[in-house]
Amino acid sequence: MSKDTRLVYSTDPALNQRCPKCRELKSECVCEPEAEVSSYKFVAVLRIEKAGRGGKAVTVIDQLPKNELFLKDLTTKLKKKCGSGGTYLMSGKEGVIEIQGEKLELIRKVLEESGIRHKGGGR
Repeated sequence: MSKDTRLVYSTDPALNQRCPKCRELKSECVCEPEAEVSSYKFVAVLRIEKAGRGGKAVTVIDQLPKNELFLKDLTTKLKKKCGSGGTYLMSGKEGVIEIQGEKLELIRKVLEESGIRHKGGGR
C-alpha cells in the first residue's frame, strides 16, 4: 500500500488490526515501538524518598525499561505483594515505579523472584 492512500475496508483480518494505544490501523500507526524487555539489560535502582511528599515515605524503583506493559505488570505485582498503593511513570528515558511506604525488603524479594537485578536502598 502506498502512503498517500487510506484503507477504508478490507476482508483480510491482518489489515484490519488496530494499534492498542492510538486505535489507528497498524499500517497507519505512528506510535513509537516499545523496546523488548528481554533484550534490554538493566539493573533496577531502589531508594526511599520523603522530600515533597508531606513527610510520607515512598519506595522508588528507578532505571527500569520504558515498556508500558512491563511496568504495569510489575507495578501490579508489587502493589499486591506489599499491600499498598503505587504507580508507574514513563517520563524521561527510563521507567520508574513508586510504591507507598518503606517496603524495601518486600520489593527486593519480589524482584529476586522475577529475576530482575537490583541495587541500592541500603542503610
